[in-house]
Amino acid sequence: MKSDQHQRIILLTGPSGAGRSTAIHAMEDLGFEAIDNLPLSLLPRLLDGPPIARDLVLGLDVRNRDFSANALIETLDNLQALPGVTPELLYIDCNADVLLRRFSETRRRHPLAPAESPHQGVQRELDLLVPIRARAGILIDSSDLTPHDLKAEVARLITPEVGARLAVSVNSFSYKRGLPRGVDMVLDCRFLRNPYWEPALRGLNGTSVGVAAYVGDDPRYQPFFEQTLGMAELLLPAYRDEGKAHFAIGFGCTGGQHRSVAIAEKMAQALADRGWQVSTRHRELERASSYGTRAAVDQG
Repeated sequence: MKSDQHQRIILLTGPSGAGRSTAIHAMEDLGFEAIDNLPLSLLPRLLDGPPIARDLVLGLDVRNRDFSANALIETLDNLQALPGVTPELLYIDCNADVLLRRFSETRRRHPLAPAESPHQGVQRELDLLVPIRARAGILIDSSDLTPHDLKAEVARLITPEVGARLAVSVNSFSYKRGLPRGVDMVLDCRFLRNPYWEPALRGLNGTSVGVAAYVGDDPRYQPFFEQTLGMAELLLPAYRDEGKAHFAIGFGCTGGQHRSVAIAEKMAQALADRGWQVSTRHRELERASSYGTRAAVDQG
């Protein structure tokens, strides 16, 4: 164990096909010593051995010989009780439909259903991991992420200052496509007047000055924004003090193009101005951009 500071140990898990291996490789690039599929029963012997010079990431999933939800949670609790050790649980999540598509594309057998359909294995594993997901201090949803995007998200969240600072993610989304996974606080913006019904604004999105001004002119906008910002300012320090590494705020509207984007942009700027480490993600705009790029490539 490092003698001059706490030993940081990250337990990295998630459903098969979600991108756990990609995340482990990303953390190796960040300087972590990575050990994949170490039986949990051998972890005490590892820590009792020669000092570990670097921070440690352990890849854990259902392929581990003694893997179970109770065993992993017990391991996390035991690590938290050790002096000089700073454990964290990183969960790479993914929705079931995407997992099934990935197994179909690679034609791999699911480790929990080697002689059955991947659908059965995916569902069994997601059910098994429910209590582990609930304990995760850092949760990344890879459903809409490419491997490159996943590595970037890991690098953004797993930094030397994660233990001291709270990373805040402000998201916009469309209720038509459902709530984004991994969001801690969700606000509904559909009560505000909709720029979609203005022909001059319909083709724009909430990042444009015109749409932002239109949304901001709604008399209910300013009280809503100020109270939401006040609630965030109350909650974020409390979550940081509790050791939470990441907090995600989601703003939703009908199409995820105008109102939610405009408010997310302003909220992200307001929190950044107050010193928080903030990133933004507009799910529907990214989706539209991705489809547009694919269409252009197909046409080319």
